[in-house]
Amino acid sequence: MLKLEYRDYTLDFKFEAGTSRGILKDHPIVLLKIYDSEHPEVYGLGEAAPLHNLSPEKVEDVREALAALSPRLKSVPMPDSEEEVFGLVSRLVLPTLPSLRMALETAFLDLINGGRRLIFNNDFYRGISAIPINGLIWMGAEDAMREQIAGKLSSGFKCIKMKIGAIDFEQELSLLRLLRAHDPDLIIRVDANGAFATDEVFSRLSQLEELGIHSIEQPIMAGQHEAMQLLCKRSPVPIALDEELIGVNEYSQKQELLKFIRPQYIILKPTLLGGFGATLEWISLAEQQGIGWWLTSALESNISLNAIAQFAGRFPSTGYQGLGTGQLYHNNIDSPLEIAGAFLGYNQERTWMNVF
Repeated sequence: MLKLEYRDYTLDFKFEAGTSRGILKDHPIVLLKIYDSEHPEVYGLGEAAPLHNLSPEKVEDVREALAALSPRLKSVPMPDSEEEVFGLVSRLVLPTLPSLRMALETAFLDLINGGRRLIFNNDFYRGISAIPINGLIWMGAEDAMREQIAGKLSSGFKCIKMKIGAIDFEQELSLLRLLRAHDPDLIIRVDANGAFATDEVFSRLSQLEELGIHSIEQPIMAGQHEAMQLLCKRSPVPIALDEELIGVNEYSQKQELLKFIRPQYIILKPTLLGGFGATLEWISLAEQQGIGWWLTSALESNISLNAIAQFAGRFPSTGYQGLGTGQLYHNNIDSPLEIAGAFLGYNQERTWMNVF
């Protein structure tokens, strides 16, 4: 008989993490474990980590859904494969609770793989290969951002992602010029989180083009499909959809969205999209239409970061992933994940912290 336990956990940022939607100081999440009552020592671990002002659900919604789900699991047969896990979770949880779907997929996959935090078995999990990641520069005072940039460059990052749209745009351009002057070949990505108004966006994109920007995530607010379609057609800087994908749950809806807007890239955050089954649908559709993509964590703990990194290990040639968020918190879950220079790896000699 399957059993479910869950508990609250609050991740505390090491600094005030600035985005165009505000400052983040902490991140409440829900940890859960699933196990067979006959073998409680072997359990799968998952994490529901909805993001404030971005995820469709709140932590309270997750708790309420888990309370209702717990007795139902007693009559659920153990899934045997990845496909069975994805199908089971899609039946158990509404798509309006994407972070809970992500948590349950992770926990079930962990459980059927022996409760070893093994989610997807590949060279990344085995410690044979590492994943190239981008260095993330958070919004904040200009001096603080310059300090972040210096740290990332000294660590050897070849791809830098900078959040823009919260401070003066000229200051942001100055910081981007600093990056470009450091290395003409540096890959520079920017993320506006929808901060630009439609009447100013083309002028700002033209200024970004002069700096050889690789791509810009979500330059305008999500939901403006006609405006975004025009941007993707005419922008001198390649456009990557991010928030635009959240809440688009049906396969046909995903297909129609990509066909209509025709972005150059999409950013895939499994916690916001409803887990790995849903993410695989986006990947399939993007590749059918010649749209590039990469994976990004969404400020989860190392539990979900581990799962996303192992998932990324299935696609070794997709370039730089946004998986460098494990060092953001004072009290992250200790894990075998390690950042060495510009690479995220899995050190089999390290152990996982016990959270239950």
